[in-house]
Parts: sequence; structure tokens; C-alpha cells
Amino acid sequence: MKYYIHTFLLLLLVGCNYSPKQIYERYSDFPDTQELYAEAVDLDSTFFRYPFRVAALGDVILIQDLHNADHYLHAYSLSTQTHLASFIPRGEGPGEMIICETFQFNSLDSIWALDPNKMEIHRYHLVPEEQAVTLVEVIPVNKQLLASLDLVVTSEGFIVPDFTGEYRYHTLNWQGEVTGSGGFIPKESKLTPNIAMAQGWRPFFDYNERYDRLAVATQLGEVLEIYSLKDTVHIVKYGPHGEPEFVEKEGNGYPDGIKGFVDIQITDKYIYVIFEGSNFKQKFQNFMDGKEPPGGGNSLYVFDHEGNPVRKYRLDHYIYSLHVNEEGGYFYALDLNQNDPLLKYSFHGK
Repeated sequence: MKYYIHTFLLLLLVGCNYSPKQIYERYSDFPDTQELYAEAVDLDSTFFRYPFRVAALGDVILIQDLHNADHYLHAYSLSTQTHLASFIPRGEGPGEMIICETFQFNSLDSIWALDPNKMEIHRYHLVPEEQAVTLVEVIPVNKQLLASLDLVVTSEGFIVPDFTGEYRYHTLNWQGEVTGSGGFIPKESKLTPNIAMAQGWRPFFDYNERYDRLAVATQLGEVLEIYSLKDTVHIVKYGPHGEPEFVEKEGNGYPDGIKGFVDIQITDKYIYVIFEGSNFKQKFQNFMDGKEPPGGGNSLYVFDHEGNPVRKYRLDHYIYSLHVNEEGGYFYALDLNQNDPLLKYSFHGK
């Protein structure tokens, strides 16, 4: 009898004191911290309901509107600050999108957009002089994949995240067929990877083909990953908030803990990520109390291609998206909390 009691107590103590083994590198702070102040860019914002993503190339800047009435993307001229065109009509018909989850601006002839509901990738051609946009092609994504919620474009096709929990990403060819799968969820917990975990570990992606680096940032918690698609490089860095927290209900993962990174961009030099860090329970309580805090993050983290912390910028706005022009020494950002959402920050101050 004593044997069973002792065994039970031992198991109870082990269970109560279990904590995930730290197997990945941590960062706790940055060697340099600076403050940045934005200047507003005056655009006609009457088109926007929920401006969410921004990308610029040359004189053209594109702004994605998630909750729009008619079109998901709006193009502007930066030199004249005028509206050029609105495109990607909202709808379920041919050439329309039920939802535009994300887009990538590679050139005027290669503006890519992803609809996870229809499992389609659309390519558009913008002609600024004519203020016209043409839908060039529609690529069906392999229906065996679960809904793809992010997209990066490579010279060989596309990269999309995996939502089964088995991999971290899939590579697709130009026909939307899977050509490879790789990576894994770098958890330290005892949980078994599944669909709910993949949802809890939902990432933002960006890819630099010149240096073959896929940068992955978790939307919950604080985990940064760096992959090479051509070799076995897999770098994982845990921040102070650790791995994503989520609650599994009926096979789905629901956010818990904190909201982590909200956008990512990898350039030839660095990885830039916006970090929010707000607590979901506190956000809900503030909402119920009528004290809803601003959305987005006011911290911009900078890492090198090996995931080492380089610098942290404290911003005077809470932003959801950024587009870095490293050569020019500035970046554009979107602040959903004000009427003129487009901002410009200089890394060297005003």
C-alpha cells in the first residue's frame, strides 16, 4: 500500500513541477534602443475602412483594405499623392475574391494576391499612366492543402504555411501544385502537433531569395524562425514571452496569452518585425470597460539573418504593417487608429 502511495505522490510532484525544457536560444533584450517619430503621408483615405498591409515600389504604393466595401487593394502615386486605381473586387464570381488574405508587390506586372477561401492566387498588372489594372492570371492552389493564410513569391513559384501541424511550410510551383514541404513547429511543450497547434502557431512569412532565408514570426507568443530552403539551416529564437499560448476547442486553436508579432520583412541586411505584446484577456477586459487600447505594435525589432538581436525602435504610433526601404533609410507604416493611416519613418530621425 505504501508503495502505491509513494508512487502516486512522486507522479503528482513531477506533474506539478513540470516545465518545458529550454532547447532553443533565448533573447532578452537588444544591444541598442532608439526612438522614432513619424510624419504623416497625406493620401485620400476615403477609400479605407480597415487599411492593413502596405508595400511600395518606385513611385507606387499599394494599401490593402481588409474590410472594404468594393475593392481590396488601392494604388497611389507617392510623388503626386493621388489615387491611381482600386482593384481586386470583393465577391464570389470569376476574377473576384471572397477575401484577400495577403498580397506581394514584385513589379507593376507582378502584383500577387491570395484568396484562402477560393484557394486561388491572382496576378495583376498595373499601368500607372493609364490608371488601369488588369487581372493577368488566376492560379488554383492545390485543394489538398488546408486554407493557406500567407504567401511569398519565389523564382520557382510560391511558399505558403502548413496548417496540419506536420510541417512549417510548403513550396508550390507556378501551377499551384506542392513541390516540397519542410520545417516543423519548434515547440518546447509536450503537446503533440495537430491542426489546433498549427493555428496557435500561425506565422507571418517573408523570404529573401538572394540569401535564401525564409523568416517566420509567430502571431502569438514571441518566436522567430529562420529557414534556408536549400540546406538544413533552421534557426529558432525565443523571446521573453516564449512560445504561443492557445486553447484547443473542438479541434481548433483559439488565441490565449499575448498577441505577438504583427508583420515581418527580411531585407538584404536585416529582419524587421513589429511586436505588439498585448494580453488577450486584458484587451477583452479593456474593451468591456470601454477602454479599448490602440491596435498594433509600437516596437520594431531588428535582427540579423542569424536571428541575433541588433536594435529595437520605440515608435510614436501603434502600427500593423511596414515596408522598409533600406537603401533610402526609411520605412512606411500603417496606423489604423487615425484618419490618415499612412506614415513615414526615417531611421535617422526627421
